[in-house]
Amino acid sequence: MTKFVMIALAFLAVAGCAAVPEAPQPPDPKVQMTALENRIAALIEEQRLKLDPNAKPLALDPELAGIARARAGDMAAKNYLAHAAPNGDTSATLLMAQDAKWQGLLGENLAAQHYVKQSGVDVEQFAQRFLDEWMKSQPHRDNLAFAGYDRTGVGAAVNGDTVYVAQLFASDLGIKAERDPDSTVTEFPSAAAAASLADQTVTPPLRLRGAEGTKAAN
Repeated sequence: MTKFVMIALAFLAVAGCAAVPEAPQPPDPKVQMTALENRIAALIEEQRLKLDPNAKPLALDPELAGIARARAGDMAAKNYLAHAAPNGDTSATLLMAQDAKWQGLLGENLAAQHYVKQSGVDVEQFAQRFLDEWMKSQPHRDNLAFAGYDRTGVGAAVNGDTVYVAQLFASDLGIKAERDPDSTVTEFPSAAAAASLADQTVTPPLRLRGAEGTKAAN
């Protein structure tokens, strides 16, 4: 009996020394950017319809998405948050250079959020935070709520501990004429102001001065 007890105790002592499994690591945020883009687009669409049930639905536009991703990627790579890149590029100039026929109204919302490496990026939470921050700012809110926009593209990129997002909104405002190759970008204080002017006299292409976001810490 004594021998059996000693063997049992020895077994328990060995078992108690087993290694504790490490907590699972969050996924690399870089692989979550597409999911974040899609979720932001969906939340913005829902919010637009809440603000104005008659707002045009936003179609996901691959051309706008490509420009938005280029802008988000550039901001992430160079660690800035602004409508103009250090070299002067903007979403409007990139779009006009890529598409010789593009003309209309272009709006842009930008924002950035920090994240903690140990926690990673929760797509649902981050998408909601971007929306919440834009809704707190009247220029951002006006941009996403403008009923005349009918296309959008979202780009997200991460570098270091920060996620950068650019969302573009666009409408051709019914302009059908060929664009003058010498056209330049015109900035307006709001989408409504640009659309009002376009109703009176068309001077394509038009571009709304986008609303800059601020870096929001977790």
